[in-house]
Amino acid sequence: MIVSTVESVPGRQITTVMGISRGSTVRARNAGRDILAGLKSIVGGEISEYTKLLADARESALERMKEDAERMGADAIVNVRFTTSAVMQGAAEILAYGTAVKLD
Repeated sequence: MIVSTVESVPGRQITTVMGISRGSTVRARNAGRDILAGLKSIVGGEISEYTKLLADARESALERMKEDAERMGADAIVNVRFTTSAVMQGAAEILAYGTAVKLD
C-alpha cells in the first residue's frame, strides 16, 4: 500500500477515488508512566514515556487506515493526515485519514 501526504503518487495516475480511508485508536496514560513523567517534568526535558505512547498510537492508526483502504480495494492512500483529540482526561484519540485511490 502506497501512503502519501501529497495529492498524487509521482509517476502514477489516479484512476478511481475509492473514498475516505480512516483508522483510529484511543490510548490512555497509566500510573507508572505518570509517575515517571512527573519526575521528568521536575528536571525538564523530553518525556520519553509519552513520546513512545503517542508514536505507538500513530502507528496503530496508520495500520488501521491501510486496512480500511485495502477493504475498499485501493492501491494507495493520498493526502494522509493525522489528528489528535482528547476524549477524556488522560486519554486521547489519534486519527489517521486520507483518500483511498486506485492507480493505473
